[in-house]
Amino acid sequence: MPSQDKQLHFLMFPLMAQGHMIPMVDIARMLADRGAKITIVTTPDNAAHSNRVLARAVEAGLNIHLMQLKFPSKEAGLPEECENFDTMPSLDRTTKLFHAASLMQQPVEKRFEELKPRPNCIIADMCFPWTINIARKFNIPRISFPGINCFCMLCLYNVHGSKVLDTISSETECFLLPDLPDRIEVTKSQLPLSAISSELKDFHEQRMKAEIESYGVIINSFEELEHAYIKEYKKVRNGKVWCIGPVSLYNKDELDKAQRGKQSSVDEHQCLKWLDSWKPASVVYACLGSLCNLLTPQLIELALGLEASNKPFIWVIGGGTSTTQELEKWIKEDGFEERTKERGLVIRGWAPQVLILSHPAVGVFLTHCGWNSSLEGISAGVPLVTWPLFGDQFLNEKLIVHVLKIAVSLGLEEPTKRGEEEKVGVKVKRETIKSALEEVLNEEEESKKRRERARKLGEMAKRAVDEGGSSHHNMTLFLEDIAQLEGKNQLQE
Repeated sequence: MPSQDKQLHFLMFPLMAQGHMIPMVDIARMLADRGAKITIVTTPDNAAHSNRVLARAVEAGLNIHLMQLKFPSKEAGLPEECENFDTMPSLDRTTKLFHAASLMQQPVEKRFEELKPRPNCIIADMCFPWTINIARKFNIPRISFPGINCFCMLCLYNVHGSKVLDTISSETECFLLPDLPDRIEVTKSQLPLSAISSELKDFHEQRMKAEIESYGVIINSFEELEHAYIKEYKKVRNGKVWCIGPVSLYNKDELDKAQRGKQSSVDEHQCLKWLDSWKPASVVYACLGSLCNLLTPQLIELALGLEASNKPFIWVIGGGTSTTQELEKWIKEDGFEERTKERGLVIRGWAPQVLILSHPAVGVFLTHCGWNSSLEGISAGVPLVTWPLFGDQFLNEKLIVHVLKIAVSLGLEEPTKRGEEEKVGVKVKRETIKSALEEVLNEEEESKKRRERARKLGEMAKRAVDEGGSSHHNMTLFLEDIAQLEGKNQLQE
């Protein structure tokens, strides 16, 4: 038998978006910590966001390397400065971004044989179906990283397989998601864009084909969180599903937590000092993600809802857009920040989210339901208020509100589509925000039960990643599986 002590070498392909890059870097560090060599394929601009955390990992002796390639923006009809979703003028250019990424296949193949030892496994973002061609060419397994949970993966698989959408004519008609452990109803518009958009239909088909052909799937979740959905999803994937999360919990010390992703736009120590001044479970943390597309009137309503709640709060607002400039003008002219300075902290740009959520003063997380954010809240044992915007976020809301019962919904029924924000206006009123926050933080029996459920899930999450926990064990099983597969390939050669 070939020795399983031979070093494994993983070639990793993160999508060019912070919500995909950050967990992929966490996974790279987790694998390297187990003795594997890692090569991350990315572009100079995207690499810059993870430089600090990767430099510290290398200093600690982890065998992690970057393969930096020029991103072919121009060749795909994109502005030259567009290297990721953060710099995309509009999400409507998604198709071009995916096309540009696929043009990286040839440069990667050219450099593949130079990599020593030769990579024996690809871990690729689900949105890079073209990486299956590299895996096939060099006869190595492709592992898909979808960046979402088993609940969403099973929903999308069942929707695709059942053709249920063929029977739905209206975007707003409620229908039952087929063959799930729980009764979950959604509308067509609440499904991720690629499942329903005609423009992205070809890409969606390529993605599904690559998923089916892939050797397996790594999921940022844990067995205890969505056991019934993991069990069902494993059935459709022949058991090759490894839940190894929450990967954010791999970051144990404050510096690791603070340095995930971009450079924080706030001093971490000042932020922690501010949180230290509040009672446990009293602070509202409001952050709607790095791709939030809400316009100024709706963001003003959010600000006034936070103010009306009379709770201490941290509010994260994005930076560098015309909406941000308009919002800043309102904040100054209205005097919002001055009025709330005794109990409010406004963070402009990137926030050290895991660091903030893990502080005992935080009592509720108002979130857009992106899976990273949702899982970071769950890992901290914090109940949520849900404000989904697009993508997988409405499905995540179904999981955390209806299945896990650790969140209060703000009642959003339709996604906020790019380019149509003006038509939509203000969907969520300040009174609704105030009411939802009170529902989470009050002393009524159901609120106490919700907080207790959230607290218990936070404890389970921490146990899952510790030695002997389910996710720690799944990582061992994953590495053993890839090592055995490599051994078989060597015998065949």
